[in-house]
Amino acid sequence: MYIYDITVPISEKMPAWPGEPTVQIESTTRIAKGDKVNGSRVKICSHAGTHVDAPYRYIQQGATVDRLPLRVLMGPAYVVEVDGLEGNTIQVYDLARTHFPSDTKRLLIKTSNSDLWQHAYNEFERNFVHLAPKTAEWLVKREVGLVGVDYLSVEAFGRKDSRVHHTLLGAGVIILEGLDLSRVPPGPCELVCLPLKLEGSDAAPARALVIRS
Repeated sequence: MYIYDITVPISEKMPAWPGEPTVQIESTTRIAKGDKVNGSRVKICSHAGTHVDAPYRYIQQGATVDRLPLRVLMGPAYVVEVDGLEGNTIQVYDLARTHFPSDTKRLLIKTSNSDLWQHAYNEFERNFVHLAPKTAEWLVKREVGLVGVDYLSVEAFGRKDSRVHHTLLGAGVIILEGLDLSRVPPGPCELVCLPLKLEGSDAAPARALVIRS
């Protein structure tokens, strides 16, 4: 068994979506300064780094992150690697040609985005690889229950109608964003994804693991 930690480390250097607050980690007590313990205060956006979007993000009556079913966040998954794209948009045929199993309920999509976590870590990349709206509709028809991507959004930067989010979340599909899949080979695996249990929240940072036998 091999465990891949596909979580992006939380730090003040990590990129943030334009307009959202950056991570702040402040020392409150330090043994080196004569305190009894080391302590810190952390200020973080609910969409920082590796995080889970709940339906409530875009749907007023949708489930909040603390009410998402663990049976969807954990279990058999499949990693597909998508390359050779025309531009930076994943079309239906790009995913279809990966031939992932028809009964896949948790799909993790590996792209060139994962390399961004290794280079220019503190810079937000606006031209990241993302899903086309038709691709989101196709995934819903395939009855995929969780979609994971390797940058901060499933949606193209600057797209105002948020169709990909609305399509997936409106169908109850959980969105897992900000993964680092750079070391994970394509194929079947087990996913463990545990977002912070933030009551009433639209999203939460998560620790995500891929387990391969």
